[in-house]
Amino acid sequence: MNIYDFKIPSIGEDFTTLFENKNIKIVRIVSSDKLEVVEYCQEEDEFVTLLEGSAQLDIEGRVVTLNRGDTLYIPAKSKHKVLTTDKGTVWIAIHFSL
Repeated sequence: MNIYDFKIPSIGEDFTTLFENKNIKIVRIVSSDKLEVVEYCQEEDEFVTLLEGSAQLDIEGRVVTLNRGDTLYIPAKSKHKVLTTDKGTVWIAIHFSL
């Protein structure tokens, strides 16, 4: 699989699992610029890297802007939501538990 072989969704985000076992899940996320804001509060830690585009997230009430190449660690049980993304934003999200 080529990480850049995708179609941009017209609405929302497209999630593709690249790898998964009992302790780790690696997901490619492709975002449109039209999102429904959803709050997440996951049981596992998450580390994201933005490969293309930009995004604004709300993490526990703090707004964070990510641009191409930026990374972010989101601890388990942290309330967070994606507020905005550029059309064609590409992420790698690694969900893990120790």
